[in-house]
Amino acid sequence: MVGLLALTGCGSGGEDKGKDPISGIEAKASTDKYRNYYEIFTQSYCDSNGDGVGDFQGIISELDYLNDGDPNGGEDLGIDALWLTPIHPSESYHKYSVEDYYNVDESFGTLDDFDKLIDGCHKRGINVILDLVLNHISNKNPLFEEACEEVRQGKLDGKAQYFEFHKPDYFSADTQVVEVGDYVCEANFSDTMPEWNLNSEKTRREFKKIVKFWVDRGVDGFRLDAVKYFSNKDTDGVEFLKWFVNACREIKSDIYLVGEDWSDDSEIKDFYKSGIDSLFAFRFATSSGDIVQNMSTMSASTLVKKLASYDKKMSEVNPDYINAVFLSNHDQIRIANALEGKGVAAEKLAANVYMLTPGNSFTYYGEEIGMTAPGTNSDKYYRLPMVFDSDELPDITVDGASTVEAPTEGGVKQQLKNDDSLLNHYRRLITVKLQNPEISRGKITGQQDFGDNEVGAYYIEKDGTKLLVIHNFSPENEKKLSITDEILPNAEVRADFLGSVKQKHLSVKDGTITMPAYSSVILKSAES
Repeated sequence: MVGLLALTGCGSGGEDKGKDPISGIEAKASTDKYRNYYEIFTQSYCDSNGDGVGDFQGIISELDYLNDGDPNGGEDLGIDALWLTPIHPSESYHKYSVEDYYNVDESFGTLDDFDKLIDGCHKRGINVILDLVLNHISNKNPLFEEACEEVRQGKLDGKAQYFEFHKPDYFSADTQVVEVGDYVCEANFSDTMPEWNLNSEKTRREFKKIVKFWVDRGVDGFRLDAVKYFSNKDTDGVEFLKWFVNACREIKSDIYLVGEDWSDDSEIKDFYKSGIDSLFAFRFATSSGDIVQNMSTMSASTLVKKLASYDKKMSEVNPDYINAVFLSNHDQIRIANALEGKGVAAEKLAANVYMLTPGNSFTYYGEEIGMTAPGTNSDKYYRLPMVFDSDELPDITVDGASTVEAPTEGGVKQQLKNDDSLLNHYRRLITVKLQNPEISRGKITGQQDFGDNEVGAYYIEKDGTKLLVIHNFSPENEKKLSITDEILPNAEVRADFLGSVKQKHLSVKDGTITMPAYSSVILKSAES
């Protein structure tokens, strides 16, 4: 625990901070689907050969930063799962228009390089999921080009059946399409990304081949792009997703699948009927999401009610669902921008909220060091390169953008040396989750009302263990809370998360705990 003690035990000027409640508790690596995910936009993460594009070798070179294989020491972040955005050949910089589902873009490396990445991850206990685009394809994909040639010849019973080819009057006037002879193909995202026909048995056989190809290479699961658009005029999206989930589990029984649908709770709940493991909880993320908005109004109790309600609704249709909670991703303004002006302590509190919510946490690369986007009018600014050393900013270009700004506290190198940094706060959060596996795997079973909307508290229970998580959303005021045996018998602090390591560690004294501004704590009944 030397690295962990160095991270959490430093005071200021010899001040007695008290014993760190997490010291001496063993952290155990995950062996199931519950993980701390890290999203990597491959072309932006780390460039190993100086060509201005991130690549597989670049990720490999930073694996020890993500996870060195020892959950109880070192200077790694503790990440135990990666989500790689699309890695397939594509002329688009974002790679969501796939030209070949059975290969990797040459700018990232070779399939051998990819295999080495998978091997390096697995040796460290890191699972890897790939972004899989099932809604649309590139118009440069040979399968689509061959289908177009057949359609021009009037043949509709061959490869045309893979795609949404119809007569023009089939679609509404505002539907974006690709014109091919006397027919058109639906293309909601772009005329360069025509849509698969998800009802076709030919398409479904192809999808199973694609899944098996990557599972055979060691991939542990998939992030499914644009699940929201699986439903259309003829396609029952829930039926298709249920088929796909079952097909994947026939290939790999413990495969992990998480879907992207930014709709309201009712549609998310409907898709959980498919049996999919996870769907991203968009309502809590982004600058307009519940976490940031309730932090702005200091409404911690209100947020906790929303978290509990969401957990209950999704569990009703899929008791085995795994919530997928995040703050930002490659499509959204970075969380440091959303919390601009509130300081690093606010970023730490936001991290506490989503990381301590049951389910799988998804951290967007750079979020752990407070990276900001230099612009807010284009996705490319949200996807600029990772800053490992703020004294040597990376030279990576993303769709013509190359101006990356150093985070306030510096890059990874600088923040590792600063006990009070956001990065070290994230490291502590993940360590605590590995020490207390019920945080991720439990369910929210109720809220505790302390009569103060700036304080939010909820219970997590799993296999007879009961935790009480408390957040103080006030940026200025400490909160003295009475912790009676009715609230939690013989309560003690299991972990605390403070705005600064210079603050004294929390404890329950004479039935009272005093929480500083912008802090969180986990309580548990003391073992007899």
